[in-house]
Amino acid sequence: MPTADEVLAELKTLGNASIKKVLLRHGAREPFYGVKVEDLKKIQKRVKTDHDLALALYATGVSDAMYLAGLIADPARMTKADLRKWVKGAYWNMLAGYTVPWVASESRYAVELATEWMDSPKELIAVAGWTTYSSYVSIRPDEELDLDEIEGLLGRVQKEIPGAANLVRYAMNGFVIAVGGAVAPLTTRAKAAAKAIGPVEVDMGETSCQVPDALQYINKIEAAGRLGKKRKTAAC
Repeated sequence: MPTADEVLAELKTLGNASIKKVLLRHGAREPFYGVKVEDLKKIQKRVKTDHDLALALYATGVSDAMYLAGLIADPARMTKADLRKWVKGAYWNMLAGYTVPWVASESRYAVELATEWMDSPKELIAVAGWTTYSSYVSIRPDEELDLDEIEGLLGRVQKEIPGAANLVRYAMNGFVIAVGGAVAPLTTRAKAAAKAIGPVEVDMGETSCQVPDALQYINKIEAAGRLGKKRKTAAC
């Protein structure tokens, strides 16, 4: 198996200037090389799961390596301390909104840490909280979910989203979509919340990214006959 230093050296050779420019517009910051996700997934396919390597790569602070760490980590081996360390180190949205939630949602601490992080005054940690719960409901059978708690969180989103931090609004909107699309018993409630919330405004910086309309998105999932469908894994 490769060492963290060997993987970093490979990532450096795979760096792409145009990808780096795109990621900078999305909020990335140094150090990172601008490696394409498809190239990271090629390394993932080769390495498969290597938890110790994942921990070492995340600790480098290099964004490309940290993202790869999330792809090769073993969520079952993540401790609560590991996950808290990861969320504190997630210094931009690609890490806070994807890497950390993917791993946390498949760990045994998913709900505990998601609800803890939601309450954080730090924007990116709160993003990780809402997105972790979104990923969790997307992969867990409905009978394993606390539907009362989730319904309460929909009410919380409806109440708090107007005053939430910029990226937290995006994550909250995603939570409504995740519940509406993946938790069939709460689809009607999620639709009601989405309708009450209306369009969500998020400053997406110097990008062309759009905030999805939650009600329209849920309706599209329903029209495609995919309501209640669960994903096999959180990462995609």
